[in-house]
Amino acid sequence: MRMLVLGGTRSGKSAHAESVAAATGAGVVYVATARPDHDDAEMTARITAHRDRRPSDWSTEETDEIARVLAGHPDDTVLVDDLGGWLTRRMDATLGWSDGGAAVAGEVDSLVSAVAAHTGSLILVSPEVGLGVVPDSLSGRLFSDLLGALNRRLADVCDSAVLVVAGRVLTLSDAGGPAAQRVTEPPPAPDARAGAEKVVAAAVAPGPEDFPGLGDIEHYDDPVSFPPVHPPSYTVADEARARQLELTKPSGSLGRLEEIGVWISACQETCPPRPLERARVVVFAGDHGVATNGVSAFPQEVTLQMADNIVGGGAAVSVLARAARATVRVADLSMAAERPGGLDDHKIRRSSGSIDREDALSHDEVRAAIAAGRRIADEEVDSGADLLIAGDLGIGNTTPATVITCLVTGREPVELVGRGTGIDDVGWMRKTAAIRDAMFRASGDLRDPVGMLRRVAGADLAAMAGFLAQAAVRKTPCILDGSVVTAAALLAEALAPGARQWWVAGHRSAEPAHSAALTYLSLEPILDHSMRLGEGSGAVAALPTVHAAIAVLTEMATFADAGVSGKA
Repeated sequence: MRMLVLGGTRSGKSAHAESVAAATGAGVVYVATARPDHDDAEMTARITAHRDRRPSDWSTEETDEIARVLAGHPDDTVLVDDLGGWLTRRMDATLGWSDGGAAVAGEVDSLVSAVAAHTGSLILVSPEVGLGVVPDSLSGRLFSDLLGALNRRLADVCDSAVLVVAGRVLTLSDAGGPAAQRVTEPPPAPDARAGAEKVVAAAVAPGPEDFPGLGDIEHYDDPVSFPPVHPPSYTVADEARARQLELTKPSGSLGRLEEIGVWISACQETCPPRPLERARVVVFAGDHGVATNGVSAFPQEVTLQMADNIVGGGAAVSVLARAARATVRVADLSMAAERPGGLDDHKIRRSSGSIDREDALSHDEVRAAIAAGRRIADEEVDSGADLLIAGDLGIGNTTPATVITCLVTGREPVELVGRGTGIDDVGWMRKTAAIRDAMFRASGDLRDPVGMLRRVAGADLAAMAGFLAQAAVRKTPCILDGSVVTAAALLAEALAPGARQWWVAGHRSAEPAHSAALTYLSLEPILDHSMRLGEGSGAVAALPTVHAAIAVLTEMATFADAGVSGKA
C-alpha cells in the first residue's frame, strides 16, 4: 500500500496520515523532514507537537535522506512527513534556488524510484501547492513548479491519493477503484448553452474526418500530460562560465552574449557549444471568431494571404530567416479558409470560436491541438532541428493572447490591451470589452491550463503551448517571439513545469501584455526594437545574437592561447 496524502496548512493531513499508518498494525518508521531551528519558536512548537503524539513504539528518523530510509526498511510501514520540507532542504543544500532546481532533479528521480520500489506500506504527506501561500517571486514560483511536479509523479506511482480539507478526507484514487483521472478539462455539461454552442461549432467546423490534426491525439497515451522536464545541464553551465573567464576579454564585458553562450552550452550539454546547423521556425496559423467583432484593423482573409506570402518567401519572417540561416514552416491549425492542397497536415478546425461568447474549442479539439503541437515539435527534433522558434499568424490572435496573459498574471485588461494591428480608439474599446467578457467566462479555469486553452485560446495557441512544452521535454532550446507566443508559453509552463528553462526571449514586443508575460516567466529579452509584427519575426531577429554568442565560446582565443596577460 502506497498512499499520497495532500492538503493545505493545518488541514489535518498529518493526523490522517498517522491514523492510516497506525491502522496497518505494524511498527512504523516515521521520517520527519522538518529542520529544527532553535531561533524559530513557532516551528519548534510544531515539531514538538508532532513528536508528542507519535506512539512510543514508532521509530523516528529526522532526516531528508528518504530514499536511504526506504531502502533500509523495504518491508516496513514508513510514514514521511512532509515532502515540502524535504524539497526545501534539498534545494538549500544544492543551491537549487539559483540553478532552477537543476541539481535537485536527480534526487527527485531517485525519490520517485525508491517510492515505486517500496514493498511495505508507505504513506507520504505533501502540501498541495494550490492550497498554500507562495510568494510571487522567482523562488516561490520555482518551488510551486517543482513540488507540483513531484506530487504528480508520486501520485502516478502510489496506489491511492487523498486530499485533506478542513479535516475531511477526499479520496482522489484508490487501489480498488478506477485510476484517477488526470487534471484535464472535462466535457461540458449537456445544458442548453452547451447545446447551443455545439450548434455554433458545427456551423463553423466540418466533421472530424476532414481535419487530419484530430488524429494526432492517437500518438500519445495522454496528449495533455507531459513527462518531467529535466533542466539544461548545470555542470556544463559552470564549465561555460569558467571558459568565459579564460577568454581574451574582461569578465562580463560581452554582457548578454556571455549569458546566452552559457545557456546554449547547458542546453547542448557540451562546452564549447556546437554551431547551430538547423534552426527551424514554425508559424502556427489560425483564425479566431472574435476577429469578426471589430478587434482588428485587418479582415480575416489576410491570414490566408499572409500564409501564402510566408510560403512564397516574401514575408518579414521569411526574409529575416534567410539572413539568420533558419528555415520556415507554416502549419495551418485553424484558418477559416484553406490553401489548395493545404499548408500542413495538422489542421484541427476552421476558425476557433468567438471567445467573448463561446468556447474557442471543444474538449476533443483542445486535446488534439495540444497533441498536434507536440507532434510538430517531435517531427522537427527528429529531423535534426537544434533550435526551434514558434511564430504566430492570425487576425485577432492578440485578443486571446491578452486574455491568457491577464488571467495568468492577474493584470487588468486596461493595462495590457495594445493596438495590435493598429486599431483606433473605438476598436481598442471593443477589444478591451471582448477580453473582459472572455476573462469572465474563464475565471474558473485559473488552475487548469487545458481548460483555459479550450475556453479562451484557440487551436493555434493550444498547439503552440504543446509545441513549446514538448520541445523542452525533448531538450531542444527555443527562442520565444512576441505577445502571442509568450502567452502560449505561460500555459506551456503550466503543462510542463520547468519548460521555461529551455527558452530565451527573443525580443520585447510593443504590446504591453508581452512585458507582463516576460516578467511572470522571469525572462529578459535579447532585443528591444518596439516590434509587434508576430510571425516569429522578433525571435528570428534575435537568432544572429545567439549565433554570435556561440561563436564567442567556440572561436575566441583564451589568454593562454593568445599569449595575453590576464587580470593582475
